[in-house]
Amino acid sequence: MRRALLSAILLLSALPASAAESHAQRAWPRIRKARIQQLLPAAMERAKVDTWVVLCRENDNDPLAAHIGCENAGSPAAFLFLKQKAGVRSIALSPAGEAKALKDVGLHDEVVSLDRGTDLYARVAARLAEAKPQRIAVNSSSTLTVADGLSATQRARIEAALPPALRARLTSSEELVFEWLSVKLPEEVEIMRRAAALTASLQEEAYRTVVPGTTRDSDVARFLKKRIAELGVEDGWQPDQNPNVNSGVDRGHSHATDRVIQPGDFIQTDFGIKVEGMWVTDIQRFAYVLAPGETQPPKDALEKWEKSKKGNRVALAAMKPGVRGYEVDKAQRDWMREAGSEPVMWGTGHPVGYWAHDVGPALSGAQTGKPPTGSALKPIRPGQVFAFDGFFAWKLATPGETKTLSVEEMAVVTEKGAEYLIPPQEELILIPSPVAKGPGGT
Repeated sequence: MRRALLSAILLLSALPASAAESHAQRAWPRIRKARIQQLLPAAMERAKVDTWVVLCRENDNDPLAAHIGCENAGSPAAFLFLKQKAGVRSIALSPAGEAKALKDVGLHDEVVSLDRGTDLYARVAARLAEAKPQRIAVNSSSTLTVADGLSATQRARIEAALPPALRARLTSSEELVFEWLSVKLPEEVEIMRRAAALTASLQEEAYRTVVPGTTRDSDVARFLKKRIAELGVEDGWQPDQNPNVNSGVDRGHSHATDRVIQPGDFIQTDFGIKVEGMWVTDIQRFAYVLAPGETQPPKDALEKWEKSKKGNRVALAAMKPGVRGYEVDKAQRDWMREAGSEPVMWGTGHPVGYWAHDVGPALSGAQTGKPPTGSALKPIRPGQVFAFDGFFAWKLATPGETKTLSVEEMAVVTEKGAEYLIPPQEELILIPSPVAKGPGGT
């Protein structure tokens, strides 16, 4: 395990920030082109759409701009993806100022340069009339935020440009976007695998700085902030809440506080990084603070750890192609009841990739006692990557307060089941407490 972690650190930290950014500029254009060619046709088929239209513009761009190559849009531009027998044909209708650069990138099959003053929406309507699509997906959604990039003004203008027959064929792209983004290419999984190893290694490194009775949760968080800056990577989610270091009672998603770490504490670090400006991780590592003179945690602390860890393994075993996200959550809930855990409000897991809470099936729903809805009902597919917890929770002496161990790992779904991206945490990281000196200094 340590050899794998060292390899990951060397692979990712050997590059200065500028070199890492340069590598991303090489890797992402190649990968996103492969995603359009290899994954988009199947996604369109499953979503039952034959055309996808994305409108891009400067300063208030579509959330998927980087995924389709319009991240540098100046004047409004349109990107059409037409499903054909041989795959997907992509067409960019671009103002002349950006068209040459788009051609140089080589992402799209056709780049049409539009003279200044050209009615973009009329040109989109003309191309759609020529293609004769049956269902036209546009980025307008009430349930999937990244598929909701079309503004009200853009929607009104494209509807006004289309004849009634084509206007009636507009539909939300949410199903298409869900199917496309949720699956990652093998090269993407390998990038995330190396990033996951680095994420876990940094957490272990941070725990080695803890001095019980002196170090605060926020000190551990600041150490990790310093390390990701040194390595030229970014925060995996909102910087104010990454990492979440918590040695006290349950706080959910939050920032690290100034609580001083004490003997007998479980320390939870929920931490993620973004590498190459695109792919993120989400992993937790747990430590236990030994009392002075202790070499192992008390029996009851170890039992809680083992039950939480087992919940994570149960979830992994349930994560198979065709299984609904809800069923993974239910498998772990069943184990929690058997293990004597208090219920927890959080779902077992979520997709992770381009965002910490990425697009894909939700491993949740069983905690509500109600029938599952939404993405919890979606089937799991090979190539999807999840961050997921094994829970064990218990009540504390203070009324209403609980402590939860949530062993969080990352796994990729394969044709046969699921596999961890990196070796999972098997043992608690033990932090010794200094032995008090006697009156004579001994």
